[in-house]
Amino acid sequence: MAATSHAPIKSRDGVSRLAGRWPLLGQRRPLVIYLCAIVAIDLCVIALLTASADVRWPDLVTFGALMACGAVCIEASRRLGMPAGVSRDLLSAWWLPVALLLPPVYALFSPIVLHLLLQVRVRATVLYRRVFSAAAIGLAGCAASFAFHWLVPDPGRLSRGWPVAIVCAVVAAVLFALVNIALIAVAAHTADPESSWRENVWNKESVLLDVVELCLGVTVSICCGLNLALLLFTLPPVVLLQRSLLHAQLQAAARTDPKTGLLNAAAWQREADTEIVRARRSGETLALLIIDIDHFKRVNDAHGHLVGDQVLAAVAAMLRAQLRDYDVVGRFGGEEFVVLLPAADHREARQIAERLRVRIGHMAIPADDALIQVTISVGVALMSVHGDDLIDLLTAADLALYRAKELGRDRVCMPVVPPPAAPPEARPSASAPPHLSQTDPQTPTMPMPMQPVDPGHPNHPQP
Repeated sequence: MAATSHAPIKSRDGVSRLAGRWPLLGQRRPLVIYLCAIVAIDLCVIALLTASADVRWPDLVTFGALMACGAVCIEASRRLGMPAGVSRDLLSAWWLPVALLLPPVYALFSPIVLHLLLQVRVRATVLYRRVFSAAAIGLAGCAASFAFHWLVPDPGRLSRGWPVAIVCAVVAAVLFALVNIALIAVAAHTADPESSWRENVWNKESVLLDVVELCLGVTVSICCGLNLALLLFTLPPVVLLQRSLLHAQLQAAARTDPKTGLLNAAAWQREADTEIVRARRSGETLALLIIDIDHFKRVNDAHGHLVGDQVLAAVAAMLRAQLRDYDVVGRFGGEEFVVLLPAADHREARQIAERLRVRIGHMAIPADDALIQVTISVGVALMSVHGDDLIDLLTAADLALYRAKELGRDRVCMPVVPPPAAPPEARPSASAPPHLSQTDPQTPTMPMPMQPVDPGHPNHPQP
């Protein structure tokens, strides 16, 4: 993947081997510091509040009942299945009542209990992510709990339907969501400084799900405050909503490549077939790109597969950032990506392919103590020019990609269709086959690169 312009790749040292066993050590240093700081703050607050807590049996019983409801939801998730990439589980419906009805120290312990169950019963994920998530939710719940108890000294007023208590509960729930989102957004931006804050904070679907979770949390709090037995009536609707949400996420996960978040090969093929049928009916143009990361094996061999996965994710993020919303982009397997460009003509396809090549060539991906730069080779094919169906377009683009690799990588190539028949005196000689493109009348070639080959050339385009 790392091509002629990448930073020197060093052999794996002791730190790299440790990163294989402890993935946190393979992350950016600012991210490691931030995650450790949040977890340390959470532990300090737990120790401080536990030392001064006034433990009462009614509080312990309420806490146990809410955690038991959360455990039932987790068991339902396990039975339905929760693969990587499925992240929304409606557990805030149980964390929030703990924050509103009980002293703040319980809000710190509730995510620890449920995340431990998730790790053991549902899916064992990277440990530092699980620990950080529990710490972030715990601090958010603690902040919400302090705010609510400061505004409403008697939590029983919430279950009695006191309007001010309900408004304060909503305010505390919003505070819970904002603090949790902020802590996670800082982590995401620290992990990828080139990502925009809006991308990390704002997502319409995620915000709607947050609103649903907060409404559920406030409703469960009111019911739980009235009588713990009412949890038996609130639990089935929450489980049903959770199963519906997980089912939708599972359908999305089945279409998505877990390492890059792009469409997987099967889902991309279905989307591409649909676009090709639409283009035939409307008579519009359409282009297909096959993108391959140059010398990807060198990165895996030198830095390990975890770093290789980071490079794949970084390239995928750049593709999403540079392409239009309606372009169909997916991972075809290994280090190969495919892009379908609806309504793109010959010139636009060349410009997009070249822009992707230049942008990705100027990325710097952190790995251990080095910054890896990678290059890509791109094969381009046009509908009605190089083929009329997906198989023909993929074949033409793959041949162009092979030619780009043959010519030295880090370039864009496109097959050229034979020109219309010319008079005998104007036809090229036998040494220049008509199916080869030629940008210089004296130099026939197969697919010609569209920009200078050598990345170190002074005319190499800059982003």
